[in-house]
Amino acid sequence: MAVTCRVLGFSKQGCYRWKIIPVTERDWVDAVLVNAALDIHADDPAFEYRFIVDELPEKGIVAGENRVQRL
Repeated sequence: MAVTCRVLGFSKQGCYRWKIIPVTERDWVDAVLVNAALDIHADDPAFEYRFIVDELPEKGIVAGENRVQRL
């Protein structure tokens, strides 16, 4: 681990911290949102992001139009 971190220019502490939690909470929430949006979109492919935003609260997810459009 020490040699790998030295070659890549990482600190050992940062590497071990990443090893414990490799995915940030924001990335996890974004992935759940994208999966829910894809599920809604698969049911009716004509839905635009504005209609998907209206359907998300039924799945228990609250997100704004801009965030859904970005993802």
